[in-house]
Amino acid sequence: MSASDSVPRVGVWLIGARGSVATTVVAGCAAMTAGLHPPTGLVTETPPFAGSGLPALSALVFGGHDTVDCPLPKRAEALAAGGVLPHGLPAAVSAELTVAEREIRPGGPLPGDTRTEEDLIAAFAADIRSFVRRGRLARAVVVNVASTEPAPTGEALPPSSLYAAAALRAGCPYVNFTPSTGLHHAALARPAETSGLPHAGRDGKTGQTLLRSVLGPMFTQRALTVRAWSGTNLLGGGDGASLADPAAAAAKNAGKERVLADTLAGTPEGEVHIDDVPALGDWKTAWDHIAFDGFLGTRMILQTTWQGCDSALAAPLVLDLARLTARAHERGLSGPLGELGFYFKDPVGPGPSGLGEQYTELLGFARRLRAQPAEGGPGGGRSGTPAHGCGAGEQQ
Repeated sequence: MSASDSVPRVGVWLIGARGSVATTVVAGCAAMTAGLHPPTGLVTETPPFAGSGLPALSALVFGGHDTVDCPLPKRAEALAAGGVLPHGLPAAVSAELTVAEREIRPGGPLPGDTRTEEDLIAAFAADIRSFVRRGRLARAVVVNVASTEPAPTGEALPPSSLYAAAALRAGCPYVNFTPSTGLHHAALARPAETSGLPHAGRDGKTGQTLLRSVLGPMFTQRALTVRAWSGTNLLGGGDGASLADPAAAAAKNAGKERVLADTLAGTPEGEVHIDDVPALGDWKTAWDHIAFDGFLGTRMILQTTWQGCDSALAAPLVLDLARLTARAHERGLSGPLGELGFYFKDPVGPGPSGLGEQYTELLGFARRLRAQPAEGGPGGGRSGTPAHGCGAGEQQ
């Protein structure tokens, strides 16, 4: 057995595996593993996480589901042409992109699909189990990076919940990096609770809300009264197109507004508007206009502008979450991982809303992952149920 074969490999099963975020995740991981680029943006590569037992970037294996058929190498070339990936990177990591492309399976439901919810969940779970067996993986984490879907209006499971149910059935930890329903559907509450699996989410905090989670506590801690907080987002790409649907935009905005409500102890006037601007591609601009009162009622204004590349902001967080959740699964932790709220607009489980406090909790989680397993068990499982099942033996 070679040295590389002796290192346990960990799967990252991406929902929306041919989208911009997923493509950037795969290409970026390959680039860092090859030493072509430093791990900028990966919190798990900073000193506090040394010794936490996280899987190495070189140990990650990628696959996933998607409903589109544009191959990953071609998608990467398009992202490089748009300035999202460095020029020449798709060619440098073409082998890794091709390997991941071979592990992508058709998602659903597609137009005209006659399969029942049970049929779809069973098919998706079988794809994930086959991925684990085929790659001889120690475990796999399912991460939803597909485009935002509208909130469900009936009892039927939306696509994000079908994939989440499949993750549970395959025995895999689940991370929802989107505002979509996922495990939040009432029908999945009991299966999630009894699965013995860790899960995290919801809606990755990459730009405007990241800034809000810093500024909100600042106003509160300095005893400044915020009268109004309004925002506008201009974005293109697949996310811009999906958020042109008012129902999908409402699901996205809920997390942005919740951060203010939690950090300001009340909801100020104002709301967030999202505009689809296809010409922006994978780039986005977010403006915030904050009206607040100072000493003796003096009225003041703070305005911020955030311009960023959504995929480049999201990809390192996805890698962080996959590594942290895989390690939590290895340690036998189960249930919502509230300590990962640092990464989300709408975290599962209890925890603070301010970024500084969330970071402190994340560092505590890193120390917890370093701890030795409890005697007589897999170690530290919250529900007392060992993690199981996912071991060896849509478009963004």
